[in-house]
Amino acid sequence: MNARVTGFGPVVFPDSRVLIMGSFPSVASRAEGFYYGNPRNRFWHTVSGFFGEAAPVSIEDKTAFLRRRAIALWDTVVSCEIAGSADASIRYAEIADVPALLRQSAVRAVLCNGKTAYTLLRGRYAALPVPVVLLPSTSSANPRFCAGAWHEALRLYLCEGEPCSVTKG
Repeated sequence: MNARVTGFGPVVFPDSRVLIMGSFPSVASRAEGFYYGNPRNRFWHTVSGFFGEAAPVSIEDKTAFLRRRAIALWDTVVSCEIAGSADASIRYAEIADVPALLRQSAVRAVLCNGKTAYTLLRGRYAALPVPVVLLPSTSSANPRFCAGAWHEALRLYLCEGEPCSVTKG
């Protein structure tokens, strides 16, 4: 039997417009103490690349990037039993209180990083007051990853369909 593991709290700012939700932190992320800590995961390169920026490396730089770009991060599962980093092994999941976060923020869309995050979120909350979008997982284990889908969703929901400026006011 696996021990219960707790993930990270939400990283959200008063002006966060998009909430990106993964499934649960990988072993590498849990060791680093922050989201998407596995250097092979495409998340930071994809999202920062959308803005023409280099991927942030330190937790401080990642947090500053998220603040500057009005992006919130959280995982659908806040605690569970899990074997390693395998989403398929998640058991006894406690699902994040997304409605509470939405009530306390300016978030206007939820972008799910992969099918597990999307399925678990929709299984717990069939209806949320903002769009919920399934995007291809940025995991290096996903052979069907598409940065273009991420860029289109960021343009649509973060930039209101217009080109985003490289530097947010």
